[in-house]
Amino acid sequence: MTAHDTPGQFLDGLTEILADASSTGRRLTRDELTSRRELGTKAAASGYGWRVLVREHLAAGRAARPASAGTDDVLFVLEQAMDAFADGYERAQRLVIRQEEAARREFIDDLLHGRGDSGHLSARAEQFGLRLSRVHAVAVAEGPDKYDETDPVPRQVEDALFGRFENRRILFTTKDGRMVCVAPGDQGDVLTHFAKQAHAATDGGQVAIGRPRPGTVGIGHSYEEALNALDVAQRMGFDDPVLRAADLLVYPVLARDRQALVDLVRSTLSPLQEARGGARPLLDTLTAYFDTGCVAAETARRLALSVRALTYRLERVHTLTGTNPADPGQRYTLQTAVIGARLLDWPARPL
Repeated sequence: MTAHDTPGQFLDGLTEILADASSTGRRLTRDELTSRRELGTKAAASGYGWRVLVREHLAAGRAARPASAGTDDVLFVLEQAMDAFADGYERAQRLVIRQEEAARREFIDDLLHGRGDSGHLSARAEQFGLRLSRVHAVAVAEGPDKYDETDPVPRQVEDALFGRFENRRILFTTKDGRMVCVAPGDQGDVLTHFAKQAHAATDGGQVAIGRPRPGTVGIGHSYEEALNALDVAQRMGFDDPVLRAADLLVYPVLARDRQALVDLVRSTLSPLQEARGGARPLLDTLTAYFDTGCVAAETARRLALSVRALTYRLERVHTLTGTNPADPGQRYTLQTAVIGARLLDWPARPL
């Protein structure tokens, strides 16, 4: 809107059209309807609200009514004119919304994947409430279904998030079917609240939180850490509602050299396949044993075994692999191999 704009300019010729059409009882012509739509399109970009424009139309209708014309005649023609005007206005607004959404989606993709010039990205970030000069952390929520921003679940989480932190500089979005929250790294309460709301809204979904990192590239790294944490949780069978990448750093380190991990699992655990029933029962036994801190009674309880039966299984592992899981000096290699097997989904997937 400029200093010379007035709402009346978007009614150009309307008074004359109304006066002529209402006095003769005719309908608006195709050209007249087209001109109303074009003016509605221009008005959408003017900054004037719909209420002001409606008031101007009604004023034009009163001014255009000839003494010989009935009120119904004027209203009928005015309804046609306003309907065409509204059509152009609404089409233009929908186009603007689509363009803004496309720009927002492009920005989010660039931000989370670390693409584009950092200076330009920082300038664009201001439009979305972020200051990329700060340290940020990213949380990613994954549920049983894939979501986009039009679904009820993300809207519920977003309302709860901004209802509590309306003045914080945070970004909420969806990406690849997951919900994503970007917040300043020193505002852990934001991501904790996001995790709580997302877990509840998704009926038990998991949320992973990346480490706080500086700059535009740091947001991309924190996002990737959160995704990796979700992947590790799936591979390892972790069911914790909230996963923190900082607590799971050992797993990406192990998986980084896949061939070395394959060699470790193959050389350490492949003899378990000679056991009756294959490697899986003994591998599950080792997993439970290490998860309980090598406490035999608790391991037996989790596996619904007697302590004697558990002891027999551990001895069988020792016999087949040559490594004693009860020996602190030998335990580390065996436990690392068990973690590797879970990361590689062995023995379900051949090495």
